[in-house]
Amino acid sequence: MAHYNNPKGLEESLVSINEKIDIDILVVDDGSEHKPNEERLNQIYNSGKIYFEYLKENKGVGVAANRGLEVALNKNYEFIGRFDCGDIFMKDKCSKQINYLDQNKEVKLIGTWANVIDEHGNFLHELKPPTDYETLKKKMYLNSMFLNPSVIFYSKILDKVGNYPFKYRRASQDYAFFFKALKHYKVENYPEILMYYVSDPNSISTKKRRLQVFNRIRIILDNFHFGFYPIYGLFRNILLLFVSRKVTTELKKKFKLN
Repeated sequence: MAHYNNPKGLEESLVSINEKIDIDILVVDDGSEHKPNEERLNQIYNSGKIYFEYLKENKGVGVAANRGLEVALNKNYEFIGRFDCGDIFMKDKCSKQINYLDQNKEVKLIGTWANVIDEHGNFLHELKPPTDYETLKKKMYLNSMFLNPSVIFYSKILDKVGNYPFKYRRASQDYAFFFKALKHYKVENYPEILMYYVSDPNSISTKKRRLQVFNRIRIILDNFHFGFYPIYGLFRNILLLFVSRKVTTELKKKFKLN
């Protein structure tokens, strides 16, 4: 979990974890002024161990996430998952994904569906990206087909996939990462809503939306080949440079778009 000045959201997220298995948490603080309350978090979290890492200054979520990957690899975890402060896991979310990976050895990374809520907890819309690998490979050119804080993957895929690209450390680093993952491995989404994802006006997706869409265009070009989805995705994202996050959220609510 990359943390930046959101101790309340961090606490809410940790409290939501309810699993049959232990889930260890690594909190990487990205140079916050308002640090995590370690004593408080250790008191309220009893589903595993909590580890804390602190960056001396704000480096961007991509750098914080990469530090988390480094520590997780050094601790020899078989699985790594991402989680964002403020998002809420439903009961047995991680257990269901890990069981699926155990039963489908060819799949190396799996996300889930989610309910999207606003910062006050009000329901906005469902997020149900495709589940099967072939469709994901095509539609990744439109937008990320994985909700970053929902994803769990085998740590060993990092040997080929590598870390989150440094050049996208401020926005869309997860999109670039998932593109690399699906080039090397079979990836899927679990067909069940297993978390609440907060659409926050202070999130990167909102405050740095133009940078996020611009980086998405760069990532599409990094992976471009002539075909319907790459061409359509490129033009679609160019148009999104001129559309606000509020407008796209309303369209998703009305037309159930991913």
